[in-house]
Amino acid sequence: MSDVLLEIIAFDIASCSLIGANGGNRIELCANPLEGGTTVSYGMMKAARSAASIPIFPIIRPRGGDFLYNAEEFEVMRKDVMLARDCGMDGVVLGLLTANRSVDYDRTAALVELAYPMEVTFHRAFDEIEDYLPALELVITAGCNRILTSGGKPTVMEGLDRLKHCVEAANDRIIVLPGSGIRASNIQSIRDTLGLAEYHSSARYQSANGTSSLDVNELKALRQALS
Repeated sequence: MSDVLLEIIAFDIASCSLIGANGGNRIELCANPLEGGTTVSYGMMKAARSAASIPIFPIIRPRGGDFLYNAEEFEVMRKDVMLARDCGMDGVVLGLLTANRSVDYDRTAALVELAYPMEVTFHRAFDEIEDYLPALELVITAGCNRILTSGGKPTVMEGLDRLKHCVEAANDRIIVLPGSGIRASNIQSIRDTLGLAEYHSSARYQSANGTSSLDVNELKALRQALS
């Protein structure tokens, strides 16, 4: 098996059970796929932990929309980070911006400290930042372990140039985790371009009623493409 790590999104418990059994190495646990993912309930975290033995990183996002949070929303995020830690989660995924669309350094650093010993991924809020190299330094200094990014574009394939700049600037101080639009059909090409050890994919299908579930065949194909 390839040593490349595949992080796969799960929106339900059945997917949590299947991801590790079919080539996935880590789960990003989310609710509300139509809003781009929000924090799951305490019960969902507990059930996911029982269903999967691989690492689970729930997203800490109290609502859809922008990533500028008021004091009450930040307090919800603090409580959710503590619940994730108490549920045995291995990491959390979060992103906070300021009104001028930069990294909210102080509150990001506070959540990183609160999350310890869990890892912290700064999510695709990073893609909304135009001046991304100074923002990269802020995320690193805040103590995040990785950045989930599509290179500031809708998909990784479109954002490869910015992703390459981020990888070079990061210089192994933080993991750059490409995500958005990664499929079995393009993951090897993306890997050849970026040379990274971790990749993020939804590997899902969406039903007519708006629910999202794991596409097991796509996950198997992703893993096969990397072998």
